[in-house]
Amino acid sequence: MNKEDMWKPFITNVGLITCRDEKKDNVMAAAWTYHISYEPNLIAVLIDEEATTVKMIEKSREFGVHIASIKQNILSSISGGNHGENVDKIAVLKELGYEFYEAEKIKALMIKGCALAVECRLKDIITFGGDHKLFIGEILKVREDEAEPLIYCESKYFKFGEKIEKPNEKEMKKIKGIIEKHKKK
Repeated sequence: MNKEDMWKPFITNVGLITCRDEKKDNVMAAAWTYHISYEPNLIAVLIDEEATTVKMIEKSREFGVHIASIKQNILSSISGGNHGENVDKIAVLKELGYEFYEAEKIKALMIKGCALAVECRLKDIITFGGDHKLFIGEILKVREDEAEPLIYCESKYFKFGEKIEKPNEKEMKKIKGIIEKHKKK
């Protein structure tokens, strides 16, 4: 399997990262967006070192994290397919009818209609020697909507399909018995 194809089986949400500097607001798409800790309550986002967002967050020390909804595929494509140095993505999205609101705990725009919107203060930046930096944000405020999250896989968008049930009580009892039988002593 070549390097370009190896990532294709990965399934993820569509993270949308907002930030602000003294000149402008920006939004970018980030497929690698994760909740990583309950206590303290933390979110991690991997961002390409060349992204405008990297410089903006390093300077402002705060950012918004959103999980895009199934109605935000166009918003996600614009946010991920254009560079903030060349395009005012916020202006494009507003002209297309997408709505934003001012965050309460940070200085940044937040996106209306997302499955989840989280205001974060930068806690740490971790570099790996690769082409992305890991930004860890302390969660300051959460806003949940009833929107269904957008799924991203193989450079395509999807929505949740049929629910697959967990093992039932009888199956779990059998599984637990087998686990007990094979526990290391």
